[in-house]
Amino acid sequence: MSETLRLDRLLGRGVFAINNRRVGRLEEFRAEREGSDWVVSECVIGVAGLLERLGLGLRLVVGWKRTGLIARWDQLDLTNPDRPRLLCPVQELRRL
Repeated sequence: MSETLRLDRLLGRGVFAINNRRVGRLEEFRAEREGSDWVVSECVIGVAGLLERLGLGLRLVVGWKRTGLIARWDQLDLTNPDRPRLLCPVQELRRL
């Protein structure tokens, strides 16, 4: 079953861990092409995602380092899009 969720509704939302602590904000989405559709495969949480969205130039000018987490789409509970939650421990997320 395929579900559709507007990404603009999720962008900038805080992501919460299993223990209800805030992990960071959803700042970037990565998608892959599947046939004629685009499917979101990963979400970047934290400053690194914001820097990806703003572009490499800003990162070089400001000197920010990439810090962030990457969650696969299946590691997020989006049943309440206003309060996304992790379905796994933070330690299972990839780090940038």
